[in-house]
Amino acid sequence: MNAGAVDEPGFRALTQKIAAVRGFSCANYKDGCLRRRIAVRMRARGTPDFAAYSLLLDRDPAEFDALIDTLTINVTKLYRDASVWDLVAETVVPALFALETPAVTVWSAGCSSGEELYTLASLFHAHAMRTLNEAKLKRVRIIGSDIDRASLESAKRGAYAAEAFSEMPAALKTRYFSAEAPHAAVPEIKALVDVERRDLLSDPPPAQGLQLITCRNVIIYFGRESQEPLMRKFHDALAPGGFLVLGKVETLLGPLRTLFEPVDARQRIFRRAA
Repeated sequence: MNAGAVDEPGFRALTQKIAAVRGFSCANYKDGCLRRRIAVRMRARGTPDFAAYSLLLDRDPAEFDALIDTLTINVTKLYRDASVWDLVAETVVPALFALETPAVTVWSAGCSSGEELYTLASLFHAHAMRTLNEAKLKRVRIIGSDIDRASLESAKRGAYAAEAFSEMPAALKTRYFSAEAPHAAVPEIKALVDVERRDLLSDPPPAQGLQLITCRNVIIYFGRESQEPLMRKFHDALAPGGFLVLGKVETLLGPLRTLFEPVDARQRIFRRAA
């Protein structure tokens, strides 16, 4: 059977196995996305149908790791979608530095291999240096979470190949990453970053009263029935006036629009409504 053909019992049995063995719930993800990503691994291993691939997973744990990597992977770079990060640097970071709160806590939800974390850390550090507010960096904590353990290990290392910097301003790359490849984040920005495993849908946020949540190019993979409770979770975790940054192809639909006010709808930057 072609991997793309309809095989509902085989597909459901496989997704149930993934949830039972690895704790990765497929129920919240769009079927089309799941099928395409599973099909990638089935083609790579030459398995003709879901049942045969399920048997392969039983005898090859490394393939199970590869499958989870494929299901959770998000293509990302440092400073991806530069116009978004330019606006974050110009508006969001200064607004958070101006707060008189004892802590400024940021959550990168679905951080994958950490490029977004170190983008944020570089912007906070650069603003502190530019405004002579280095002391205020001590209250900044940037938490990255993801479900995939391999991605989290990459995020902890904070070292990236040259192609990951194709959108990052040269000045930021030079200042905040080592010259030799892989280009590692310097201690000044690594100190701002924490990484933890967290299921975006089933686990609680890492903290309440957050000042900024970024969740870019993640929710598009969830079904509508999962997107609304996730956005409500973000709303409840943010402090009043806290910022939410989504991916360029993501938006707020229906009643969710009442939870957030646009800062720049085109760049998908919002604030929690009072």
